[in-house]
Amino acid sequence: MKIITFISLVIFSQNLFGQPIPYGYNEEAGGYFDVGNNTKLYYEIYGEGDPLLILHGGVFGYIDEFEYLIPKLVEKYQVICLATRGHVKSDIGNEPYTYEQRATDAYKLIQNLKLENVTVVGFSDGGFTAYKLAAIYPDIIEKIVVMGAGDDPPKDEPGTSSYSADSLMKNYGDYFKKRVENMPEPDRWNESLNMLNDLYNNSFVSHETFKKIKCPVLVMSGDGDEFSSPEECLAAHRYLPDSQLSIIPGCGHVLLYCNFPAVWESMKIFLGYKN
Repeated sequence: MKIITFISLVIFSQNLFGQPIPYGYNEEAGGYFDVGNNTKLYYEIYGEGDPLLILHGGVFGYIDEFEYLIPKLVEKYQVICLATRGHVKSDIGNEPYTYEQRATDAYKLIQNLKLENVTVVGFSDGGFTAYKLAAIYPDIIEKIVVMGAGDDPPKDEPGTSSYSADSLMKNYGDYFKKRVENMPEPDRWNESLNMLNDLYNNSFVSHETFKKIKCPVLVMSGDGDEFSSPEECLAAHRYLPDSQLSIIPGCGHVLLYCNFPAVWESMKIFLGYKN
């Protein structure tokens, strides 16, 4: 099912007059939906066509990290950009963060928009959420592209993630200033980061998830990824029943800003773009 919008006209007019599109802060393209327990999440929609859901990374991640990718995707798809809990315009909620929760949140957005099926692109945290979404709701997912998220098996000991609001503002204050200003509950940012630390330190996504995924998957990694190594992405590729693997040379975790042309060449073939 396709949703027909006028957002593509907004994109055209903004590009026509040379104004950058404020992805993640674009009120003309944005909206909210309720996931329950007085929690609302923010999303933006661009373009027309078959629906494609984008899921961003964690802590540093947000919709605007796809600023290079969205204009390419709207040539074929209607692009739906979800802001996950605790990230800028979305509420934090009152339950601990899990990847299953994030997958269910994404599913509720798909239901809210009355979509029958979607393609999904996820980076880092969004990649793990994409795996869970395709495993829990296999009948509605056409394809998934995952960047920087590989096999993450159960840990012998908890991880060591320790993000805090004080340290992030001290070291990256200019980066986070606008994000914090746009949070509905900025005073709870540290609470959100603590829940992210618990997620990173104690969760896992491995073969028990991968074996439930029915759709085609493109797994992408930089050969120097410091968070999800090429070896971990190769392991995910081998566990997944229908997958392809793309390793981008000379890149770390943030592929989209390292070598976007190489990322896009791999992705567009998988997504069926015509040269």
